[in-house]
Amino acid sequence: MGLIAVVGFWPTYFGPLVTGTIAQPLLIHIHATVFTGWLVLFLTQAILAATKHVTWHLRLGKIGIGYGALLVVVGLSTGVMRSSRLPLGGEAEDLLFAATADMVVFSSFFTAAIVYRRKPQVHKRLMMVAANMLLIAAVSRMTFIPPPPAGLPLFLAIWFLPLIAAMAYDWRSQRRIHPVYFMGLAAFVVRVVAIPIHNTEAWGAFTRAVFALVT
Repeated sequence: MGLIAVVGFWPTYFGPLVTGTIAQPLLIHIHATVFTGWLVLFLTQAILAATKHVTWHLRLGKIGIGYGALLVVVGLSTGVMRSSRLPLGGEAEDLLFAATADMVVFSSFFTAAIVYRRKPQVHKRLMMVAANMLLIAAVSRMTFIPPPPAGLPLFLAIWFLPLIAAMAYDWRSQRRIHPVYFMGLAAFVVRVVAIPIHNTEAWGAFTRAVFALVT
């Protein structure tokens, strides 16, 4: 997941950050810091659980609940602020829909993971799906992927890669795939299929209403 994020955002963020040529507003820096921090937190929690440091995993998990909520707030805020600076009639609606849809899917699986935190086999898979959801933004910025429809199979293959790897691990170790992964796969597919919603009049009206509140 970390590699996908770095490759996707290297041309527009991480590369310029390393070379000292980055020119992004404060909002983007906050967004990047929070979302990168989420991947670090997710990795840390996975390592703690895998090495049987469950007590520390649970302690850090309490912080993680608040961090996940912060991530949703930052994700939605960034989506609204960035899209409000784009022209209506296409670009603004598209970006606002993407940010909203991503946060809806993420928060759904993240909330479910909190509810099932006492059932490790379910909890860890829900967290896996939630974290994987966030990679759509990184994959969409990979310049070597052709635009759709030609590039859609490669786009989906890279985005779904962590989830498919987890499903393959389940099959290899247990000869079955946990239902959570199928739900995640279905949610990702719905997220892609739902993209045309941003072209509807209803979403346009919603977008204008949101912009009226923030401008």
